[in-house]
Amino acid sequence: MSDLVFGLDTFGDVPEDDAGALLSHAAAIRQVVDEAVLADGLGVDVLALGEHHRPEYSISTPETVLAGIAARTSRIRLSSGVTVLSSDDPVRVFQRFATVDALSGGRAEVVLGRGSFTESFPLFGYDLRDYDTLFEEKLDLFVKLLDEGPVTWSGTTRAPIEHADVFPKTESGRLTAWVGVGGSPQSVIRTARHGLPLMLAVIGGPPRRFASYVDLYRRASEQFGTTAHPVGMHSPGFVADTDEEAREVFWPRYRVIRDRIGAQRGWPPVSREEFAAEIEHGSLYIGAPETVARKIADTVTSLDVGRFDLVYTGGSQPASARLRAVELYGSTVIPMVRDILAG
Repeated sequence: MSDLVFGLDTFGDVPEDDAGALLSHAAAIRQVVDEAVLADGLGVDVLALGEHHRPEYSISTPETVLAGIAARTSRIRLSSGVTVLSSDDPVRVFQRFATVDALSGGRAEVVLGRGSFTESFPLFGYDLRDYDTLFEEKLDLFVKLLDEGPVTWSGTTRAPIEHADVFPKTESGRLTAWVGVGGSPQSVIRTARHGLPLMLAVIGGPPRRFASYVDLYRRASEQFGTTAHPVGMHSPGFVADTDEEAREVFWPRYRVIRDRIGAQRGWPPVSREEFAAEIEHGSLYIGAPETVARKIADTVTSLDVGRFDLVYTGGSQPASARLRAVELYGSTVIPMVRDILAG
């Protein structure tokens, strides 16, 4: 596990200032850039920015923010997490990330997904009845674009392309592209069929239940004759100087956003007991550095994954506390995980 990759993910949640007032969306975006610069200096491997079109989140175009981060960092890889390909154009997605790749000196990645939220579909004029078809067809086109040669493609969700060359090209000749999957076996098999790396969203319940998806990906890759890349995963969490501080900072703000989203999906309000259970036995990585490190080490060992990303924002946690969480993750949690796995 010495080559385990560590990432930080955020949707650009709008944080509070020290007085408890919410920042503007513009200030929230600048906050993410500052966090990325800090993570870069601490040796975090990857920063992934999610796409959302809701008031709680500031980032709707991850690649634009990543381009800004590229200009202020030197080594951290820059990714989306995820890009909602279904409601975007594959050609433009490729062009935008190839541009970030150029600006960052080859550090760009894209994680493609269908999206667990649906606001982008009506916003950009897509019918949710085409949810599956949109992703299937657009992923097929994007995979062809990754070869960086002339592309011929036709489908039902956009105009056909006839021997079209797409620019800019990357210097390496291939953009790194993952597929983000939330728990659908069909999506795992699709990812294997295309020979792309798999990124699992492990956001609730015992992480070990995803072991079957890792195994399915590897078995499907073998049957398709494609490459079974190291599997990645991301899970929510928060790091503070003590377990108590981490829980007290995270819980009240997490509860607000969890219940707001849950009300739209018919979920009952989340209880403090459920929150505590997710920390103890589920997929919340919240606590002091040693607590978080031990849980990460246990998870990556049980699932045999090659990358772990901590979704370090989950509500309006104060900007200063977020910076501290990034600092502790990079300076303390990551070295602790490596020591545990090496020992």
